[in-house]
Amino acid sequence: MPRPFRSLSSLFLVPLLAVAAGCASATRMSPEDRASLNQSLSGPDAEQYLRVSAYLTPFFGDASKRLLTPYPPEDVRLVDDTQGKPINPGPIQATLPAGSRVRITKVEFPTAWVVTERVLYSPRTWPWVYVTVEGAPAGEQVVLVLPPNLDRPDAFRAELENTLSPHPLTPQLNGFSAAVKEAVRTKTLVADMPADAVRMAWGPPESIRRTLEGTAKNEEWRYTGERRKVFLTDGRLVRAEEAGRSVLP
Repeated sequence: MPRPFRSLSSLFLVPLLAVAAGCASATRMSPEDRASLNQSLSGPDAEQYLRVSAYLTPFFGDASKRLLTPYPPEDVRLVDDTQGKPINPGPIQATLPAGSRVRITKVEFPTAWVVTERVLYSPRTWPWVYVTVEGAPAGEQVVLVLPPNLDRPDAFRAELENTLSPHPLTPQLNGFSAAVKEAVRTKTLVADMPADAVRMAWGPPESIRRTLEGTAKNEEWRYTGERRKVFLTDGRLVRAEEAGRSVLP
């Protein structure tokens, strides 16, 4: 008996299904929650503001996009090479100050199909938030990458709010001195700047160690890779290090 005819589309479908089967979904959030978040964040809640000053860099191996990150390229830990070492996304292309207007255009979760469509050497198993940012080149696809395994909408929004704010930062920025405002704008630090301004300039730390010295409350902020450290006393910056060297003027 002759073999039944198989259409050309079915011949292509088999390998695609095999690829998808071998690349499991990297998100644990339900389809309903994903759809609701995307609808809300790219609709009623689309208008946002940068909570921290951020860098614009290349997007690893994907030349069609740009990465939005609070951290310098050498401290970005999103993609590893075959030896487990972090891959640098590329040089800083622009610095976008805290308070810049942002519009969320799409929230994309790393489902099995999405992961197969993303460039191999990119953070393809992480959620991507596509944005347009005031001051970024027009027409660029700018992506903010969030941590994987955010399984609840409230956890996703909380993580997003580390970088974006639904409210303008003008009142807070106007409360800083001229020197502190300039430091925040340029992602630098100056002595005695308040903790909120340090966070706006350098971004949120990976960990905070708190100690008491008499009545003084000390904090040591450590950033990813521990290349950068910040030391505050009673909410004011007293020392900051980058690669073991002081960065305060």
